[in-house]
Amino acid sequence: MTIKSRLVALLLFSGFAGCAIAPGPYLDPARMQEEPVDNSQATAYPVHMINAKVVASQVRVSDATNRPLPQQSAKGYEDYKVGPGDILGITVWGHPELTVNAAGPAPLPGGADANPQTLAGGAGSQVDPNGLQVAADGTIYFPVLGRVRVAGMTTASIGRLLMQGLSSYAVKPQLEVRVQQFRSQQVHMAGQVKNPGALPVTDMRLTVVDAITRSGGTLADADLQRVQLTRGGKSYVLDVQRALDRGDITQNVDLRSEDIVYVPDHNASRVFVLGEIGKPQSLFMDRGRLTLADAISGASSLDSRSADPRQVLVIRRSPDDPTRPLIYRLDMTQVDAILLSTQFDLQPLDVVYVGTKEIARLNRLLEQLLPTVTSLYLAYSVGH
Repeated sequence: MTIKSRLVALLLFSGFAGCAIAPGPYLDPARMQEEPVDNSQATAYPVHMINAKVVASQVRVSDATNRPLPQQSAKGYEDYKVGPGDILGITVWGHPELTVNAAGPAPLPGGADANPQTLAGGAGSQVDPNGLQVAADGTIYFPVLGRVRVAGMTTASIGRLLMQGLSSYAVKPQLEVRVQQFRSQQVHMAGQVKNPGALPVTDMRLTVVDAITRSGGTLADADLQRVQLTRGGKSYVLDVQRALDRGDITQNVDLRSEDIVYVPDHNASRVFVLGEIGKPQSLFMDRGRLTLADAISGASSLDSRSADPRQVLVIRRSPDDPTRPLIYRLDMTQVDAILLSTQFDLQPLDVVYVGTKEIARLNRLLEQLLPTVTSLYLAYSVGH
């Protein structure tokens, strides 16, 4: 063997022997012990072909919302109940000395002068311009009657209670009770809304959509399909987008005091597109919806050089068993496949995987082997 051939052989030997410490990503497996894989017990998962029947069943499941909803009042919206901190205005017709109204004393029937000093006969009669604040113990102080418990009562009930107490002071007293400032009850808005914070519960109906609107609307990353409502220690997921798009009023529930409404971002509404695709990536759902065609086109379509159009798979977590995936397959060589792909809705965290052609696998194997075969051939040629 010549000196030149020996030198080439030495370089090749050094290259093969030094593969373990060659530059590039490398992890020494000497200190790792893996359990042997028993493929004989591997679970085989059924594959469902994406066809018109599957798409129709998907629409039926989407229309039938199975999420539990918070319990609503049997008669619908409930009247507001006064609580500590609320400011009440009370008008006693014909008795300005008893009227507590930030807007001023009530006029007498017939248009008589309603000045409290004129009607009451002196400076001793005056109107509290700030209204009556419900104390922490749930009571208010009302002239003649003293402290009256009003917490947990509607304004109509408070009016009847006061009229009953004033019956010995005035003949057939007529009065009106209203809430001038709502302070005792609030709902809390958080998440992807422009103005998060507390919103007062008033005598007007307040729904989830109303609360989001009063908070300035949502941010660009908001996911209205999975709005979380926390009430009494329990959490509910509401599809507010469904209420807006389809008019499903069951998802636009009435809010109560101390409810927490959280509007999440769309990070949990991602779909992963992998395999032989033009640009593998994760895609966000648009307003809670993304079809298989959207995902494929959003990832620059199939790779024409290596993708197997018969192996377009959708891998989905099973709601009953997260460890057992549901697998759907679309054969895009069929004439109706394009239409089906536009109708097959993906779900959050679905994985769209495009398989590889057999010829592409062979070509990649040859690409890996060719440098080694070439080097061995050159070494052999130099030695001979």
